[in-house]
Amino acid sequence: MSAITTHKVRDVTVRMRRGGSGDPLLFLHGANGLPAWLPVFDLLSQHFEVLVPEHPGFGGSDNPPWMRNIGDLAMYYLDFIEAFHYPVHLVGQSLGGWAAAELAVRNCTRLKSLSLLAPAGIRIKGLLPGDNFIWGPEESVRNLYHDQSIADRLLAMPVSDEDADLALTSRYAATKFGWEPRWFNPSLERWLHRIKVRTTIVWGKNDQLFPVEYAKRWGDGIPGSRVEIVPDCGHVPAVEKPDVTAKAIIRQYAETR
Repeated sequence: MSAITTHKVRDVTVRMRRGGSGDPLLFLHGANGLPAWLPVFDLLSQHFEVLVPEHPGFGGSDNPPWMRNIGDLAMYYLDFIEAFHYPVHLVGQSLGGWAAAELAVRNCTRLKSLSLLAPAGIRIKGLLPGDNFIWGPEESVRNLYHDQSIADRLLAMPVSDEDADLALTSRYAATKFGWEPRWFNPSLERWLHRIKVRTTIVWGKNDQLFPVEYAKRWGDGIPGSRVEIVPDCGHVPAVEKPDVTAKAIIRQYAETR
């Protein structure tokens, strides 16, 4: 179980889910905004204090005018981590993985480990990603999952007016970070060698947003990193394969002790 709290760093207050106990694990969410407390968080909370902030600009979090790009988001989370006064295990999904990588190439001294779950952020020439900015609402959900029964359940859930407003706010925020150039930073890949912390990259084999070939490119760029390809899984392994995802993160934690 988790509690929704608020957390202020600098002039920015964000909503945050928090649960479990142990070493702090900071989970940076993807472009769809603050997730519900997922089964993967229950698994992780048996080993960590799990912190899931809602990015500035998303949902009910503050939207500071100075936050204009992915670099600003990465620097914000460096301040966020430093405010805790102790190192964290950092996990990022998609957009959150991109922010985590941008953070780590700048300064990874406050990180105990890094786990990237199908991150955005780089581009392979001739291998274009999917484009969730032009997908329709149902297509956007279905293209995230290999197991379409998950998409069926999500599409069948009623959406309140408040939920719809929060989702629209999150979509605008995602556009700010990922619209142009589409979901990547042309300079990021050449700085991945600066990530000196133990890193695991987890990728669904059937990812329709960022093809699985991107996993190897990330692995080649980050020295000593481990790449894990998850079969029968789409873009969101934390949702579709929570057991596999949690085991990969926990195994890395055990190796850092």
